Amino acid sequence: MPRIAAARVLTPDGFVGPAEVVVDGDLIVSVDPCARADDVVLAPGFVDLQVNGVDDQDCAAPDANWERLDALQHATGVTTWCPTLVTAPLEDMRARIERVPTERATIAGVHLEGPFLGGRPGAHPRDLLRPIDLEWLRALPPTVRLVTLAPELDGAAAATAELVSRGITVSLGHSAADLAAVAACVDAGARMVTHLFNGMPGLHHREPGIVGAALTDDRLVAGLIADLVHVHPTALALAFRAKPGRIALVTDAVAWRAMRIGRIEVEHRDGAPRLPDGTLAGSSLTMDAAVRNVVEQAGVALADALTAASTTPATLIGLGDRGRIEPGARADLVLLDAGLRVRATWSGGREVA
Repeated sequence: MPRIAAARVLTPDGFVGPAEVVVDGDLIVSVDPCARADDVVLAPGFVDLQVNGVDDQDCAAPDANWERLDALQHATGVTTWCPTLVTAPLEDMRARIERVPTERATIAGVHLEGPFLGGRPGAHPRDLLRPIDLEWLRALPPTVRLVTLAPELDGAAAATAELVSRGITVSLGHSAADLAAVAACVDAGARMVTHLFNGMPGLHHREPGIVGAALTDDRLVAGLIADLVHVHPTALALAFRAKPGRIALVTDAVAWRAMRIGRIEVEHRDGAPRLPDGTLAGSSLTMDAAVRNVVEQAGVALADALTAASTTPATLIGLGDRGRIEPGARADLVLLDAGLRVRATWSGGREVA
């Protein structure tokens, strides 16, 4: 049985080590102390809930190369991810959903980010935004795992309850909603805020809105793009301090080399993909870089950063078999060197990068 040793191994109880993780087939069978190990860190494989594309591969494209997408993800420590489909006509969104090969063990399900968005659409085409269509949502296939919608839309709380009843996680985003509208959706079962601080007004001391709810309501997990362009390091530190164990790092990565997100054309400048007018349109971030950024630039403890990249997002969308290093869990693992760069990745016990 393979044994993977590291000076520090992140378990649900924190770091242990030196230790070795024993793997049998696709499962972890034990975490055992060992006498010596290289100065490396072994963490659960990363889980990214918001991936529009990677490098030159767009998840919405009919010719998306899913083998290459997985390989690009594995190289950065990601072992589970949600292909994310942005605002498009409803008939196009249905076709794009059906093209995602959710039978792949790496793909947790589809994340729909739009078209039911509100007052802060960002790069989403405003002419394609729609009122909530409850019948369309009811007809979604079970491959959809996560839906982002805006709480200020008519019927948002009812749509949230409907989706949650089907096992779909609801995230709130691209919104200018007031606190009451956000609370109604959270009471109905919404459990995430999509890319906190982006696609929403800033925190105001008299009108706290969606940012205030995200930072103070323990029912909500806050997604966070830690590319140092979308969010300042001080705001990253604030989020981690306000919500211990309730941050999910996301990349919001796009096919920036292909210069498009579905039919939305982008260009990469000033550190991120953008529309021609400068509006941010996703990122070129990788998850290993996100971990490094929050540790090195925002002063976040390594265990907290790694948890935000693995355990928290896995738990949020109901993946109880991964995102943790413990007996019985799926052997999705990432080995990081002293500089927090990926040395090796295992998916289901098989070394893939």
